[in-house]
Amino acid sequence: MKQSALATMLLATSVALAQAPQLPPPDAVALDALGYMSTFPPKPEQLVDNANRGKYPQMRWALQHVRELLPTRNIWRGTAAPSALPVAAKNFDDYSFEDDKGQRVTIAEWLKGSYTDAIVVLHKGRVVYERYLNQMRPETPHLLFSVTKSFTGLLAAQLVHEGKLDPNALVTQYVPELADSAWGDMKVRDVMDMTGAVRFREVYTDPTTEIFGYNFASNLLPPPPGYTGPKNIYDFLKTLKKEGEHGAGFVYRTVHSEVLGWIVSRVTGKHFTDVMSERLWSKLGMQEDAYVIVDSVGTPLQGAGLNATARDLARFGEMLRRGGEFNGQRIIDKAVIDDLAKGGDREKFKASGMAFRPGYSYHNQWWILHNADGAYEAAGVHGQMIHVNPGAEMVVVKLSSHPVASAGFTHALTLRAWAALAQAVRQ
Repeated sequence: MKQSALATMLLATSVALAQAPQLPPPDAVALDALGYMSTFPPKPEQLVDNANRGKYPQMRWALQHVRELLPTRNIWRGTAAPSALPVAAKNFDDYSFEDDKGQRVTIAEWLKGSYTDAIVVLHKGRVVYERYLNQMRPETPHLLFSVTKSFTGLLAAQLVHEGKLDPNALVTQYVPELADSAWGDMKVRDVMDMTGAVRFREVYTDPTTEIFGYNFASNLLPPPPGYTGPKNIYDFLKTLKKEGEHGAGFVYRTVHSEVLGWIVSRVTGKHFTDVMSERLWSKLGMQEDAYVIVDSVGTPLQGAGLNATARDLARFGEMLRRGGEFNGQRIIDKAVIDDLAKGGDREKFKASGMAFRPGYSYHNQWWILHNADGAYEAAGVHGQMIHVNPGAEMVVVKLSSHPVASAGFTHALTLRAWAALAQAVRQ
């Protein structure tokens, strides 16, 4: 069976975590050096298509050009003028901090070494630091991977606050089609916090594990010859069975986000893209439209498919930092943001095995640091981040195309960089 491009790159990640990976020099895999898709037509060695989009370094181009490779659906920004992002520029390039080996590293070196495509740092609502690398531009949308989950979780939490969604109800109250699946006796709260027990293995060396079925059903991978399994996300979710006890502990599983997205669509009666446009994108005064990958029947990938620009994500993060208010409007109720920032059960989080996130919890599809500044964040593989630090009055958006997918490889240094940026903006 042909292995998916996504599986290939994540398999490489698992190998990398077992042994120190040999990373390519960032300059050698910069898009300017590679010249992908730059001639008319592209030369064979410059071609990026569905056969190689998940391979490295072709993936670096793909993350900025998803719409040219996969079906998507637009998230409209509306007709209003873009909301202002005042600039009070500072140069943090040479600001240095100590890495986990005791060596000094500058912000510029960290950005380059972590294969950054874009970074925007806000302090008190002003853009104080902004860099675009690897052919990224302010208007370029970038694939966010699992940052998508945090948008889905926030929408669900707001619906709970409005009394339209009961977190203590069974999932089947909203999606009866899942009665014979793992979610048949699961509460919505266990979906929102990923404490529901479902057999969903992500073993990229074993094509019989559920991640391959997800890839085929979600349109991330064309199914192999003779494939007779589910052909869309909803049908795939129905096949997954319970394994363990609901509520026992946090285990990170993308399929919970897809179920939560299904619930949000059922409660609102609207497609994810329309909910995002009406409740967030148009109200926040975004500069650009966003978009999301969809499967063969138009189901959005609400666990991994969102694409947006760095500046628009900074607007979103600033709204959160301000307790749900932005652009002269109340976007999300303050109680929703306060509950998010409080976080979840830190003891249950230990079941995740994510020792590289010490002291964290997970709540409403967000990662909560429980540090002195009350920081929380959205995160996706290959280095996608929205980091909100209320104590430092700071928001950081970082979009990347790191060769290693898992945050386990980079997160220790990322935490040090967050602390350094918080110190820099305070000065």
